[in-house]
Order: sequence, then structure tokens, then C-alpha cells
Amino acid sequence: MTARVRPVTPGPAGEAALAEAAVLLQRGEVVAFPTETVYGLGAHALDPEAVGRIYAAKGRPAWNPLIVHVVDAAAARALARAWPPAAAQLAERYWPGPLTLVLPRQPTVPDSVTAGLDTVALRVPAHPVAAALLRASGLPLAAPSANRSGEVSPTTAAHVARSLGEQIPLILDGGPTSVGIESTVLDLSGPQPVLLRPGMVTRAALEDIVGPLVVAGPAASGEAPRSSPGMLERHYAPRAPLLLVEPGVDATTLAPVRAARARGQPIAALSLGAVLPAETTVTLPADPAGYAKGLYAALHHLDESGAGCILVEAPPAAAGWEAIRDRLRRAAHP
Repeated sequence: MTARVRPVTPGPAGEAALAEAAVLLQRGEVVAFPTETVYGLGAHALDPEAVGRIYAAKGRPAWNPLIVHVVDAAAARALARAWPPAAAQLAERYWPGPLTLVLPRQPTVPDSVTAGLDTVALRVPAHPVAAALLRASGLPLAAPSANRSGEVSPTTAAHVARSLGEQIPLILDGGPTSVGIESTVLDLSGPQPVLLRPGMVTRAALEDIVGPLVVAGPAASGEAPRSSPGMLERHYAPRAPLLLVEPGVDATTLAPVRAARARGQPIAALSLGAVLPAETTVTLPADPAGYAKGLYAALHHLDESGAGCILVEAPPAAAGWEAIRDRLRRAAHP
């Protein structure tokens, strides 16, 4: 099986692509589609067999829960056993958008989606193709990133095709994603809100609405995440070793750089403006939103260059950069 890639543009061709995708999803198949964060691999969230196809295609461990994408807040409420005032306030402010809320689940949500947890992660995506697909299918869609588990997330249809093109039937092409990294995940299922994964909806913005947050630590490799995807210590990783280079560090002395040079392999780099010892360098914008939008595409490009390792100039430890530093720290974890 080789995935068909169908552009979703205004007009009959785009409508036909959405209709084909909706039929596949209603039959229990998987479909890759764009959201504003990254491309997702979607399946009917209330069909355990369909959800199982997500795990099989990605090689994802069964203990790692999924985010369920729904068309609006009313659809989210239908899958949650409780809907606290904080959920209503956050949904009003940030949905549709890159915020996922973890809430007690209804019994209709299968264990395969939640990894047996009593909570479900819910999001209303802002991308017009994702919204149109949810309307066309009439289904809630469980949808992790559309790539092999643990690898760099896809922000274009071409990234999906390279990773999963032999595993899935259809990829909807909605162009490059606009946010570029995964959603913020906030757990509202307990007595105090817990930030499970930082994203471009920042901790400060959330605390303006819900008050002080607890910040969850990462799960070790092989350990079940507390209640959210994206919490493994090593994640979002290219094939080549990724090294974060802090200010003042001479990257030529780092062991992976010396080893790559000894093998005759080139070095690649991701920079904010610093000069790093690399044959190929991508420079990203010095603002968090611009950097996040280009991050995964840059890592895909550098990984495809055949580099022996990838040097990344460490982003600032400043407000707005928390999510980006989180992704890079996980990608650099051995």
C-alpha cells in the first residue's frame, strides 16, 4: 500500500478529497491530515479497531495515550465526564487552537485511546482542513502526529509520506502547518491544573485564567506517561544525534562531532545567528513563533542531508521559549 497524497484546495477537487477521507475514516481506516500544529494520523476515536491501526502504523506503544480532535466545544463536552469552569473559560479563549485539555472521560471513549487511564485529552483544531474533515466525517478523531513513534513530527504532507507512506492509504495535503510544534496539554482532571506539555499557548497565558500550575516531569523511556502524549524523555528526535550547544561551548570538542568527522560525515547545524562548525546550516527566526513554525521542517531537512550529527544553538531560557526548549531537550536526549 502506498498512500495517495491529495491536495485540499477550494473547489470540487478539494471537496472530493475530503469526501474520500471521510469515507475511509467511517470504514475504520486511518487518514493523515493537517492541523495548525503538525500533521496528524487520524482514526475514529470511538472505534477500538480503528484506533489500533494508528498504533500499528506508527509503531507506537499501547501505553501512550492519544489526543482526540473534535469539531467544537460541545463535541468535547460530550466525551468528558466533567466540564469544570476552567475548561469552559479555556475553550472560549483558545478553541479552535493549539491547546489540549485533559478531563475525566465518558465510558464511550475506549481504553485504546486513553491507554486505560480514566481521562481523555481533547482538542478543537484550528486548521480549516482539519475542521472540514471533522465535519465531513461526523466523527471524533484520535490523531497523534503522523510519523513513526519518537521521530521528528511532520509539518508537511511530504514529511508524512516519507515516514508513513507505505503504511497508510491517504494523506490530505493542506500545505505547511502554521504553528509547527504540538499543542500545549493541560490536565484539568484533578484538584489543581497540571501542565503536561508546554506549547505555544504559554504557561503564563494559562495561569492568567486558571491560576498557578503544577508542571509535570517527563516520563522515562519505557515508562507510561502520566496522562498525555509527548511526555517521553526522548521524543521528536532526528536519526542523527542532536546536540544542544550552549553559549561558550566549543562544539568541535564534543565527542559526537569528533566521531562524525572521523567517519568522514558532514556536520549540520540549526542556528539563531551563531556560527557553528558545520557544512550545512539553517538559520531560524529569533522569535519563538517564527522559530517553532520552522523547527521541524529544518530538522527534517538537516536529517535528510546525511549529517553525522546536528548541532543546535540553544534557544534563550526566556519567556515564550519554554516549549521549543522542551522539544529540543527531548530530541537531544540519548
